[in-house]
Amino acid sequence: MVDQARARRIAERIKQLVTQGLTQVVKDERVGFITITDVRVTGDLQHASVFYTVLGTPEDRETAAEILATYRGRLRSFVGKGLGIRLTPSVEFILDALPEDAQHMDELLREVAARDAELAAARARGDFAGEPDPYRKPRTEEDGDAPDAPDAR
Repeated sequence: MVDQARARRIAERIKQLVTQGLTQVVKDERVGFITITDVRVTGDLQHASVFYTVLGTPEDRETAAEILATYRGRLRSFVGKGLGIRLTPSVEFILDALPEDAQHMDELLREVAARDAELAAARARGDFAGEPDPYRKPRTEEDGDAPDAPDAR
């Protein structure tokens, strides 16, 4: 049986250790701004997926991926020493797509707001399709077509 609470605690500890290891173990000036966003551990605690984001250009993302791949073994060793459990999980670094997804959602929301503004402007300057008051009213003499006087027979 998998202990979900223990797996969450270990995932959180791995997140802290990898973040700490980026400053202590990785001695590369090209690292840039890497942020560890999430860690997911399998139920048997044998594999950890570390999600990260990089602030910068796509070239910065590629450089960060290369650096993390190069230092993966050293970071795993650092995590193993800090965890204090019998088996150290294997570590896999995955670029988190959350910032790109959030940016796409922001663009969609801006587009929807612009369309709403266009519809509101069209609604404000719009007129009725027919007469302003479409309901029938009894004719009056002012209309010019006064009804005939009733026969007095």
